[in-house]
Amino acid sequence: MAWLYLGFAGLLEIVWASFLKQSEGFTRLTPSVITLVAMAGSFWLLALAMRSLPLGTAYAIWTGIGAVGAFVVGIVVMGEAATLGRILSVALLITGMVGLKLSSGH
Repeated sequence: MAWLYLGFAGLLEIVWASFLKQSEGFTRLTPSVITLVAMAGSFWLLALAMRSLPLGTAYAIWTGIGAVGAFVVGIVVMGEAATLGRILSVALLITGMVGLKLSSGH
C-alpha cells in the first residue's frame, strides 16, 4: 500500500508544480488554491508512504515522479523545449528511480 500512496503523492506533486507555474507567483486565485490543496495532499500521502518505506527511497522517488511529470507537462502542455540533452537527463532520473525501487526490498 505504501508504494500506491507514494505514486499518488508523486502525481499530486505534478499537479501542484504545474499549477504553481500557472498561479504566477500566487497572484491568480484558482491556480493558487489548486496548488495548495494538491501540495497538502501530496505531503500527506508521502507521510503515509514513509511509515513503511525508507526515507531516502520514498523521498527520492516522490521528487523524481514530480520532476519527470513536471518535465512532461512542461513539454506537452506548456510548449517547453524537448531537447536531446533534457530527455537524456530525465531518462537518467527514471533509471535512478527504478534502481531505488528494485533495491529497496519493499
